[in-house]
Amino acid sequence: MASRYQSLKGFRDTLPEESLRWQWLEGIIRDQMRRYGYGELRLPLVESTELFSRGVGEGTDVVSKEMYSFLDKSDPPESLTLRPELTAGAVRAWIEHEIGKNQGLTKWYYVGPAFRYEQPQSGRYRQFTTFGIELIGSPLPEADAEVILAGVGLIESLGIRNYRLRLNSLGMPEERAAYRVALLEFLNARRSQLSQESIRRMESNPLRVLDSKKEEDVAATADAPKILDFLADESRAHFNRVRGLLDDAGVQYVVDHKLVRGLDYYTRTAFEFQGLDLGAQDALGGGGRYDGLIEQLGGPATPAIGFGFGIDRLLLAAEAAGAIPNQSAALDVFVVGLGDSARAWAVQTTRLIRQAGLAADCDLLGRSMKAQMREANRRNARHVVIAGDNELAAGKAQLKDMQGHAQQEVELGDLLNVIQSREEGG
Repeated sequence: MASRYQSLKGFRDTLPEESLRWQWLEGIIRDQMRRYGYGELRLPLVESTELFSRGVGEGTDVVSKEMYSFLDKSDPPESLTLRPELTAGAVRAWIEHEIGKNQGLTKWYYVGPAFRYEQPQSGRYRQFTTFGIELIGSPLPEADAEVILAGVGLIESLGIRNYRLRLNSLGMPEERAAYRVALLEFLNARRSQLSQESIRRMESNPLRVLDSKKEEDVAATADAPKILDFLADESRAHFNRVRGLLDDAGVQYVVDHKLVRGLDYYTRTAFEFQGLDLGAQDALGGGGRYDGLIEQLGGPATPAIGFGFGIDRLLLAAEAAGAIPNQSAALDVFVVGLGDSARAWAVQTTRLIRQAGLAADCDLLGRSMKAQMREANRRNARHVVIAGDNELAAGKAQLKDMQGHAQQEVELGDLLNVIQSREEGG
């Protein structure tokens, strides 16, 4: 029978079988971050709306169309927003806790949900989970390289080989301002060839026109001016140094002058990873440098760089690569109790096995032995303990190896030791 209630459009449930895949991926993330020396940051789901309008940018689609915002119950009410991304919140936390006073370099990572009101698509939902890192305090291209290499390391640790790294420099604000003038002149001359969405974007964020996937926009901007031609010597040297460090590491990439990213706070290095097995919706994640954001949000002028990856897209790419291992929530032991006294004994024995550090369960439905054995098989139990009231009266139980099918009678007092020795012996 269909449920009266359904999950909302763009929101979904992750059931235990699928959660195993998430746990596998998150375990790799946490191991990678341990190796790179990043500490985990956990941020609130809700922030002041102004944090995102100032930090992300009023002219971005995220702020203008996609945020979940609402008024709280204070007097006067304050506008709050479910976080659409986590960099602004990380910067707010860095400023609020005066992290820069105690350490010269901050290396944070986070894994958590974010929210955007947009049309659901493959690997992207209105509530989605993002993994990101922030490296705050270094202006050097070596910091850019570390962050990009961390992304490469994660992707390859997940078994994803068919991917592309796109790289560009967005320059500093004054360089981008000069480029914006030239780009607008170019776009206005081709206004009739552009989509209505790109015409709208021209007024608020013309660089985003370059990122459009619509055929008419791609064709109209094929020979658009390149921002790399507007870089001053310092920005050009920074970008070349980043490229040289990636070359030294043997990382393959393409320089793509149309890569602009969708948020206003980026400066200089911008990058994006694409999963080439995913079809049209191929963005795995990306990021860039945001040297002006901390000062813009009220902190001291501080350079920073980071990235964000969508967990759903990473899982899709790993699945396409055949890299996700077969997993099941296997039990070490299933305890079968037959009879009133045996069922009570099964509950207590299961508790003792769990206290010994093993995964154990028992029947809580009063089923027959045949049904309980089927349940043990369904749960992939490695061992089954079987006892009825008569066996308990004799102080014994049967211990069955579900892989080799060998079965032995065990004294109740020795049962836990025998199980542990079998587990230790594999």
